Order: sequence, then C-alpha cells, then structure tokens
Amino acid sequence: MKKPPHPDKPIYFLLPRYWFTWLGLGVLYLVAQLPYPWQINIGRAMGKLAYRIMRDRRHIADVNLRLCFPEKTSEQRRALIKKNFESVGIGLIEMGMAWWTPQNKIATIGHVNGLENLNAALAQGKGAIMLCAHFTTLEITARIIGRHMAIRTIYREQKNRLFNAVMERHRRQIVAGIIHRKDTRGMIKSLKQNVPIYYAGDQDYGKKHSIFVPFFGVQAATITGMLRLAAMTGAPIIPSTHYRIDKKPYYVITLHPALENFPTGDDEKDLLRINQIVENMIVEKPEQYYWIHRRFKTRPEGEARPY
Repeated sequence: MKKPPHPDKPIYFLLPRYWFTWLGLGVLYLVAQLPYPWQINIGRAMGKLAYRIMRDRRHIADVNLRLCFPEKTSEQRRALIKKNFESVGIGLIEMGMAWWTPQNKIATIGHVNGLENLNAALAQGKGAIMLCAHFTTLEITARIIGRHMAIRTIYREQKNRLFNAVMERHRRQIVAGIIHRKDTRGMIKSLKQNVPIYYAGDQDYGKKHSIFVPFFGVQAATITGMLRLAAMTGAPIIPSTHYRIDKKPYYVITLHPALENFPTGDDEKDLLRINQIVENMIVEKPEQYYWIHRRFKTRPEGEARPY
C-alpha cells in the first residue's frame, strides 16, 4: 500500500481532506477582489448564517456577555450577539482582504492616528509592545499598520495545516515578520532590534504563565507574558485601538501614548491595569470584540466553568 505524502511536501495539501479548505480560500481570494461595500455585505451575510447554525458559539457569546454586562437584558444580549456574528463574518472577509487586496486599495481604507506616539517610544531604542485586543478587525488592521511601519505580529498555530501554511505565508508578506506566541526569544530579539510587536494577550491560554485578575469584574486567567517582556527589555507598552466604522476611511487605528511607570513589579496590579485598558477598548465597540472565545474557561480552584 502506497504511503500518503509527508506533511512537509506541497503535494500533501492536494489530499481530499483539504479540498474544502482550498474552496474556502478560493472564495476568500475572489471576494478580496470585489469593491469594498460588496465585501462587507458578503461578510455580514456570512455572519448572519453563522448565527443561525453555530449554536455552541452563540451560547459562548451569551455566557460571556452575561458575565461581563450583567445589567443587559436577554433581549439586549441577543441583539448584540447578532451584531457580533455579523462582525465575525466581516472579519473573515477582512482576513482575505489583508492577504490579497492590492496595496493601493489598502491605502484608501484605513487611517492610523498617533504614529508620533509609537515613534517616540521607538526613539528609546528598546522596541515597543503594541497592546491590542482580539477584535474581529485584528487581521486587516495589522496590514494597514504594516504599510506605515515595520512590525512583527504574534500568532497562534492553526490545526488545519493548509490554512496555517497560507496564513503564515501571507502574514510574512504584509508585516515585517511573525512570531509564534510561545517564542519568547523571538519577541525579545525583535524588541532588541527596535522592531515593535503587535501583541494581544486577552485570551484564555490556561493556568500556566497566567494569574487570575478581574476582567469586567470576573476572575479571568490572564497571561503574564507581556509583563515579562516589558521587564526584561524595557520596551514601552503602547495601547492600540482598531475599529471598523461605517464611512471612509472604514478602519481607524489609534496608537496611544506609552504607559507610564509600567510594569511596577506587582503582576496582579499590572495585569488588572491591562485588563481595564482592554475593557475600555471593548466598551467603545462591543459588537466588534471576539465574544465567541471561551474567555473564562479556566477557573480558580473549585469554581465550575460557566459554559
């Protein structure tokens, strides 16, 4: 019996298990060539369909919103979840835009405020940590920022080998480099080269390298990686917001002044400050945050998972 091709060989991706992935990537490529309003409408329609069929993710979003916004009624949560799924669908289309839309078109759909804050931080020669969050706009805004300045983004490896290979290839083309989320040496090297890293540390990666601090008043496992990087390198932290809006330039990215007196050495206090910054980002555009992630799956000893 003939052995299947090795995963490291390109022919491996021609196996039937990847045909659906190829189809999806092809659709994303084609949509990326369409006018921007068409792209957004297609993404919104995909999100509406996902809302109907992805009951488990709908439940996760509802639990997250119930925990983070207990003052909202069930009707208010439902309306927000519907908008959130539309934003997730648009975010998928934006991923294709980030990878395949020509540079001249990217130049017309995004604006970056506060570049002077990032330049001032880089003038210290210690790099910079651009504190962002898992909004559905994360992929396209990395492409937009990459037009203005060399940055490296942190990524998490995907289970689908083909999708992961395509993702890595195109992310390397739109920014100065990519660094695996566990590659601390790579992050330190980038900062020592005075190249900022685009860092979102607002997801639940388990208890290892995390401590529990409040997030919207709920104890959440929060990774300490950003604090260690800042302490080891002296790199300033630049809060970075990135929102989708309904008129040109469509994407507004703001690089805020570097945090002062940070980190302090008190991890719990410092992470609480980070979480509060992310909370303020979310309150501005809650429908664009990635609520379908199990943010509170890791619980303190003896506490049940809410999902």
